[in-house]
Amino acid sequence: MAIESVLWDMDDDPEGNIQHIADHGLTEEDVEDVLYGVHELDASRTTGRPITFGFTSAGAYICVVFEWVDNHSVYPITAYPLEP
Repeated sequence: MAIESVLWDMDDDPEGNIQHIADHGLTEEDVEDVLYGVHELDASRTTGRPITFGFTSAGAYICVVFEWVDNHSVYPITAYPLEP
């Protein structure tokens, strides 16, 4: 399934997904770079949620854990940088 839409919480929500990824030094654009280009999915070993790995347009290698909202929309839970 292709991801066509990424759902974000409000910028000022201290418990929202935007703040959570910002805590890891990432932006919405970083996460969307990976989600919109996803070719392969796996399951997180800790939560069982879908997880994908990829490079941002700036060249950072990150993982993104998310939930499917419907067949084409996702809600990012967390994202953080990894060593390639």
